[in-house]
Amino acid sequence: MSLDTALQRLLHHYRSMPPVATMDLSIGGYDGQRLRLHAPLSRHVNDKGCAFGGSLASMMTLASWGLISLRLELAGIDADVYVADSQIRYLAPLYADIDVDAELAADADWDAFLATLRERGRARTGLVARVRLPEGGVATYFTARYVAIVRG
Repeated sequence: MSLDTALQRLLHHYRSMPPVATMDLSIGGYDGQRLRLHAPLSRHVNDKGCAFGGSLASMMTLASWGLISLRLELAGIDADVYVADSQIRYLAPLYADIDVDAELAADADWDAFLATLRERGRARTGLVARVRLPEGGVATYFTARYVAIVRG
């Protein structure tokens, strides 16, 4: 499967979930290591005029889930992906559109994750996601463990 096809399938999957469809998210890019999601502030603004914390948490959860799902699809593995646990640090308010980058955690390895999944039918790995401030720096930082379970 081509990368473009896999990205279109991922976007379609996001939009097929009613709560996610209302977020108006789009895929901002994928460089082989990081998946970027984008959403307009206007859909996520809180009473203070900045991005709603729940939206930031959702976007980081979705970006991390999407990165694993994309990597599995490109590897030809049919599996369900679940978030096992996560932690979020809100560092600064965001008064701009939401751009989230998700990537594998520094101590994790794609090859080991995929090999374990193929061998045992189940594997877990760590991910990191960040919401960047337009002027530089990080508004929100997310760490999580995700589990993949082969279907069938």
